[in-house]
Amino acid sequence: MPYKNRKSTYVYFVLIFVFIKVVLNLFAISHFGFHRDEFLHLVLADHLDWGYKEVPPFIAILAKISITCFGNSVFAARLFPTLFGGLIVLLTGLIVIEFGGKKFAITLACLSLIFAPALVATQYLFQPVVFDQFWWVITVWLLIKYLNTTDVRYLYWLGAAVGLGILTKYTMLFFAASLIIGILISKQRKLLFNKHILGAALISIIIVLPNLIWQITHHMPVFTHMKALREQQLDYITPTDFIKQQLLVNGIALFVWLNGLAFLIFSFRLRNFQFLALAYALIFFFLLMMDGKSYYIFGAYPMLFAAGAFGFERLLKTNGYVLRTALVVLFTLPNALLLPILLPILPMNQTLAFFRFADKHLPPARFSMTWEDGKKHATTQDYADMLGWDDMASLVDKAYKSLSPEDQKQTIVYADNYGEAGALHHYGKQYGYPDVISLNSSFTLWAPDSLKCKYLIYVDENGGKNIKEFVEGKMIGSFTKVGEVTNPLAREKGTAVFIITPNYRLNQRYSPELAKKRLE
Repeated sequence: MPYKNRKSTYVYFVLIFVFIKVVLNLFAISHFGFHRDEFLHLVLADHLDWGYKEVPPFIAILAKISITCFGNSVFAARLFPTLFGGLIVLLTGLIVIEFGGKKFAITLACLSLIFAPALVATQYLFQPVVFDQFWWVITVWLLIKYLNTTDVRYLYWLGAAVGLGILTKYTMLFFAASLIIGILISKQRKLLFNKHILGAALISIIIVLPNLIWQITHHMPVFTHMKALREQQLDYITPTDFIKQQLLVNGIALFVWLNGLAFLIFSFRLRNFQFLALAYALIFFFLLMMDGKSYYIFGAYPMLFAAGAFGFERLLKTNGYVLRTALVVLFTLPNALLLPILLPILPMNQTLAFFRFADKHLPPARFSMTWEDGKKHATTQDYADMLGWDDMASLVDKAYKSLSPEDQKQTIVYADNYGEAGALHHYGKQYGYPDVISLNSSFTLWAPDSLKCKYLIYVDENGGKNIKEFVEGKMIGSFTKVGEVTNPLAREKGTAVFIITPNYRLNQRYSPELAKKRLE
């Protein structure tokens, strides 16, 4: 089929799979509650800037648009992830078309992506991950479109995509570098030697420049964040763990993307796109050496699904409808059975029943119930991170309302971690207690210079251990425990809320710690 006719023939067919993706997300969109990371990203809408300690500013802009246009509900927050997840499916189908694939290849690629555990679990929460994946996939599509058409406009759009990708998550820098090196190694190196590439690079630089200036003026917190992440989490990820995770995270669709990797390297039909396989290998080994988290590379799998599906279509071009249908079912149905573990499509009671069933009858699913503490729990860690926040906010409201109107004017709220602080900020608009203070994460950027108050409502993530330290250090006068999170499924179970009367010693500890964290 001539190239010019492919898109018009197949694009509406791709939209069928976009619809399936969006509908699946909509089934799950309001179940359970906000995830702790979602709270942090939504808070940024009230503190718009060109950068933050953990993330670039793109997620904050989306949060502002989301809250302004759709409100503060869980449903509203997850509309953008659902939209971008659908766009990733659309682009994957379009990449298949650019490779020369037809309906079978589109079907296999899109369904592999839709049900791949790694992408199911990361494409419904309001986090930078799904948006990061989108920029990776659209970057690949734009490169392929340029190679197929030689239309330089795609290069300039590519520059914008890379720039916006960096403003979403800094992993785009690694992916862009891997693509450049891959192109230089491949026979497509001439692609980089024209003036339009310089124009595209200039667009990327202009887009990223405000964030770079912000990083410099704030002492490059990206490096401090990466150092802390490495010390607290990444050092526990071994190269063997990373390799195992990449082989497991896409479930049975592993065989689709492995076939795609092989076809990109060895197939004559995809020889012009060999640099994509080289780019995947480069970023894979970079993250392997840097002890990177498994999800950092998830954005590369859609292009491999597209190539793998095209490869199967070529291998089975003389076979009938029955064999092709059987192949699609084989590479999607096992993953589809895992959906309730990865996407909250069922109410809580049915979800827990499914976890019990999976624990007994689906051994490969047990790894999802193992948290960062290395122990097996009743649900996944992500699900546990969506529970208990409204109870915590209710306890803070109870503490605040227990004080007289005069004392309330001299009261502040403090939380230990960003999840607690984000949740209390969110629910504070409903309850009316003072906005929360925290020295964790980006909350240090807008924390007050000192704790001047008569009463402090303190959320202790350690269930009272920090209170004991305050008492021993003579930093508080009296304290009263209001209650604690009791939901047995919540990661915040045991987090306690106290009313304390601080003295000057607590402020002597707070102010230097704030100053130190602002420099980090």
